Amino acid sequence: MRDGRRSGAAGNARARRFVRVLPALMICAGVAFDLSTPAEVTAVPLFAAAALVAAPFFSLSSTVRIGVAAILVVLAIRISDGVVFRIVPLTDLLTLFTVSVLAVVINGVVRRGNEQLASARVIAETAMRAVLPMPESRIGGLQIAARYEAAQADEFVGGDLYAVTDTPYGVRLVVGDVRGKGLDAVAAVAVVIGAFREAAEQERSLEGVVQRLERALAREGARRGGFDSTEGFVTAVLAEIPAGSAVLRVINRGHPEPLVLHPDGALDVLVPTVPALPLGMGLGTWPDRSDEWPLPAGSTFLAFTDGLSEARDAHGVFYDPEARLRGRIFPGPEELLSALTDDVRLHTGGRSTDDLALLAVGRPARGQPDRRTTVKIVGRDSE
Repeated sequence: MRDGRRSGAAGNARARRFVRVLPALMICAGVAFDLSTPAEVTAVPLFAAAALVAAPFFSLSSTVRIGVAAILVVLAIRISDGVVFRIVPLTDLLTLFTVSVLAVVINGVVRRGNEQLASARVIAETAMRAVLPMPESRIGGLQIAARYEAAQADEFVGGDLYAVTDTPYGVRLVVGDVRGKGLDAVAAVAVVIGAFREAAEQERSLEGVVQRLERALAREGARRGGFDSTEGFVTAVLAEIPAGSAVLRVINRGHPEPLVLHPDGALDVLVPTVPALPLGMGLGTWPDRSDEWPLPAGSTFLAFTDGLSEARDAHGVFYDPEARLRGRIFPGPEELLSALTDDVRLHTGGRSTDDLALLAVGRPARGQPDRRTTVKIVGRDSE
């Protein structure tokens, strides 16, 4: 998929180079047309178009230079024809001058809009990185790896989320997808992540954590006033791995089913016993019930958003993580996510249309040391 993204970037670079030379090509075409046709036939539309093409893509000084160049070229042609002081040539020059001034105005409007958009994007990306930091590679004796793949290159604004925390009840995690994008999605992600981190430390059961998230979203909807609950839902998978246990507890609220990859290449799809609606639907209290699954040593729990399961190739075929991962063996969660993101890029040809969040949690094979966990326990005792 890196090849697909590189080819897309190369195509964009070629388009930008073409746009850079297009005004000059239009002026040259106008000169050729004017010199090869009778004096009463004018190529002013080509000269005017050169300035208008420059307006949204060039700097202010370049737009001015192109407009002035177009006026001077037309003036020189009319002087050489000896018709510069006739009504039609003067009207053409006045038209070209007016269009050039309009191009300068358009350039200013576009530049201000781009600056505002860039400012909003920086704010949103900064906020997103603040609420969605990369987790440590070891938490509670487990191996952790996470990825966030934006649909658009160099952007980090969306509604996908993940979080992992070590609690008195074991390692707890959430992977979710907030409906929508932009600053509203970032605000919703902050609400979910904040509520999860607080509830994961305080609630004795995973069901209690889910209900805290539900109440947090309800408060956010009431605070925003008139917020349509059917447009503010969050699909989510919450999981809990008790310390020293080979058991995995999962609650799925309308989210794609996560997977467990075993060290021998076998794979389990964690289909919930009772399907449940997403969080924040505003349809009353949902009777959450966690399902238990085995997570033996060497196994990896993989949760993802629909940017993975709904990724399509050129023929509209969805990516099937179960089929693509079954039978494959990975050294650890980090290698799993690296291979998975590369495979998705290959499947889509670099044309992903939705953001993608991945979280992999692995139980180390027996006998593998965990220095970070030991340090963490000592730190807690010192407190």
